[in-house]
Amino acid sequence: MSNTIIVGLQWGDEGKGKIVDYLTERSDVVARAQGGSNAGHTVISGGTKYILHLIPSGILWPEKKCVIGNGVVIDPLGLLKEMEKLRSQGVHISPENLLISEHAHLTMPYHCSLDKAREARRGVNAIGTTGRGIGPTYADKIERQGLRVTDLRDPDKLTHEITWRAALHNQELESAGFEKVNVEEVVAQIVAAAELLRPHIANTVVYLNEALAEGKMVLFEGAQGSYLDIDHGTYPFVTSSNTTAGGACTGSGVSPRKIDKVIGVAKAYTTRVGGGPFVTENEAISDMLHNMGREYGATTGRARRCGWLDAVLLNYAVMVNGCDEIAITNLDGLDGLDEIKICRAYLLDGKEINHPPATIPELERCEPVYETHQGWKQDLSGLTNAADLPPLAKTYLNRLAELAGARVSLLGIGPAREQTLVVD
Repeated sequence: MSNTIIVGLQWGDEGKGKIVDYLTERSDVVARAQGGSNAGHTVISGGTKYILHLIPSGILWPEKKCVIGNGVVIDPLGLLKEMEKLRSQGVHISPENLLISEHAHLTMPYHCSLDKAREARRGVNAIGTTGRGIGPTYADKIERQGLRVTDLRDPDKLTHEITWRAALHNQELESAGFEKVNVEEVVAQIVAAAELLRPHIANTVVYLNEALAEGKMVLFEGAQGSYLDIDHGTYPFVTSSNTTAGGACTGSGVSPRKIDKVIGVAKAYTTRVGGGPFVTENEAISDMLHNMGREYGATTGRARRCGWLDAVLLNYAVMVNGCDEIAITNLDGLDGLDEIKICRAYLLDGKEINHPPATIPELERCEPVYETHQGWKQDLSGLTNAADLPPLAKTYLNRLAELAGARVSLLGIGPAREQTLVVD
């Protein structure tokens, strides 16, 4: 196993947690490099369902080391709840197997209040955020007024730093007509949380680079998807970090020269949560998947918008991320269909294009150019070897790979760890 970055090639929710969990067996360290508790990775192992938000999926393997890197924004209260939940499910978590970057920024209760207030003020222009405070936390980071994990080490300094920042943000909340946060309550909560998290704090940049120097294999776990990237996504319907492969390097302190492979993850169809254009959105596909009990957000529980596979988006994301391979998940979600469509191009104002345009109005005017494939009409969930896939499923995957511009190396045919097939 080489040093590998895992990235989502759509709007998140592609099943990256499952792929990371599968590849962790051949890795030594699993590192998360961006995003916050707005992400949700679901992994089913041994019949138990685990939902992770901040902690890397590698935590389910007791002998592996997990790192929350400097590019992540960490809600300390949410992190403790996540740790408590995982421990109740029998997962071992200690300072020996979970390290938190001292340089990572903290998401505070007032960030969550600001997030909800700003979203409400947008009205019809709302982005559809999770309300978890991610945007305001990254904004404070860029404005150089953020709190960092290292500030949890000194309770007196922490109290002072929280107090003036909370007072500053309360002014915005009050002026916008929203309820202010209770500063004393916030201080008490975070100081108590700091006591429990302090043993996990480390200089993870040094830790990761020393691990690499020792020949250990590092797996970089991406959060969200390429089209939520602040630079390369469907702006402004994006998150506030770089969700593409480059973000794994800046968010961990590991040089791109030490990365051996990038694996992109995509569903066999397309989904997204929240607002924004969605060229291949299809009500019938959405209804079918929802009726199957699929496509509800791990973080919010919201029903995802669904549509046919968009190879225009896929090809562009493969290019931006420099993907060597792609993993296709939820292939079994298409098992019952007579016909399956792939969007191979867009029509924009009567002209066929093969890459997504930059602006929302242009994307909203795009019409999908579909090609139709015959469905395989067979339950794939029990297969144990990719060679046993129905010929029509192989045809679909071969065409998908051709349009995406990268070979398919892994397949997900169900939610469980063992329902992952290696494609030779």
